[in-house]
Amino acid sequence: MTDFSGQVAVVTGGAQGIGRAVADRLAAGGARVAIWDMDADLANTAAKAMGNGAFAQQVDVSDWDSVSAAMAATLDIAERVDICVNSAGIAGSNGPLADYPVDEFRKITEINLLGTFHVNRAVVPTMTEQNYGRIVNIASIAGKEGNPNASAYSASKAGVIGLTKSLGKELAGHDIAVNCVTPAAARTRIFDQMSQEHIDFMLSKIPRNRFLELDEAAAMIVWLCTRENSFSTGAVFDLSGGRATY
Repeated sequence: MTDFSGQVAVVTGGAQGIGRAVADRLAAGGARVAIWDMDADLANTAAKAMGNGAFAQQVDVSDWDSVSAAMAATLDIAERVDICVNSAGIAGSNGPLADYPVDEFRKITEINLLGTFHVNRAVVPTMTEQNYGRIVNIASIAGKEGNPNASAYSASKAGVIGLTKSLGKELAGHDIAVNCVTPAAARTRIFDQMSQEHIDFMLSKIPRNRFLELDEAAAMIVWLCTRENSFSTGAVFDLSGGRATY
């Protein structure tokens, strides 16, 4: 178990799914975890279960004012932020681009891409001031390859990859690592937003012929949050079960 004693970690979307699995591992390693999530009740329940001073903030990552307020409250409570994992996101519905609802495309982009930008923007000044930080943005295999009938999701996650590469270069002169991971699908509540046809399509593309397990995702993500990850930055780490090896 990696020792995160004395460190504070912000995990967006940390009340469930990959975010919860990551938050649990960080807390088990001694980190004090701030769960930023839209679902306040679920986030508070998760924080109580984690212990070690974990606490929850209700946050809409698509809203800069909400993110800014959560950052201020987190610093008031915990005084620092050393780790940030951006797991909040939505999949949206499936359908051809020509028929895709304009408002839904905008919403997906605002949560997945602008949300990641907002959270990165909030934590970077503190990390720069202390000359230390670890940021992991959750992208998707769809951001590398593009999934048909998922143009909004694919485009938003491609944007997360580009943002990560840019910010990693910006902060390379500091002991701040900014990386992202590109998971294949994992069975979380995000599946509720997808058609069964799309779920079957995603499974058919994974050479390991199964979906990603939450603990597998958390293991890689948490390593990227460690002090040992002191050289890789602006990088994309594959979690696609062999679907894309670049």
